[in-house]
Amino acid sequence: MELTDELRQRIRTIPDFPKPGIAFKDVTPVFQDPTLMRRVIDALCATRVGEGFDVVGGIEARGLVLGAPIAHAYNKPFFPFRKPGKLPWETMREAYQLEYGEDALEIHADAFAPGARVLIVDDLLATGGTATAAVRLVKRAGGELAGLTFLVELSFLKGRALLEAEGLKRDRIESLIAFAAGE
Repeated sequence: MELTDELRQRIRTIPDFPKPGIAFKDVTPVFQDPTLMRRVIDALCATRVGEGFDVVGGIEARGLVLGAPIAHAYNKPFFPFRKPGKLPWETMREAYQLEYGEDALEIHADAFAPGARVLIVDDLLATGGTATAAVRLVKRAGGELAGLTFLVELSFLKGRALLEAEGLKRDRIESLIAFAAGE
């Protein structure tokens, strides 16, 4: 079975979560299947073959699950983007809007060396607020964006356009599967 077909079958849509009107895409069934998870990690790695990144950053929470094995596959350092108050060292913070509220991300001030090319990994691109906050943190910390890679993209929420407005080229933003409105 094609990977995208299997992902469509396995990713659950949870209506009205975390609040009414939101159709949440739950990727945990993907994580529960070791064979499918290996295929996903291999496919995410394949999207960046030869890109020349120096470090991988995973966005809390499911981006941590995906980003760490990608860093391991390439023998690259890994760092987390975390919610406020979760990192024990000196941090940098960036606030952002969600489709259902607002939040912030933090990284350690020494997460990577200045000039490092950073690959950002997350499970889902929706409105782009979280990913944009991660991009801004990388830039503020002196890093360069190698790209962003996602398991799922909700194309109808236009997150890609927000990232492009941050100066990212379309070919630096990748997802394994996209869902249209109502899917």
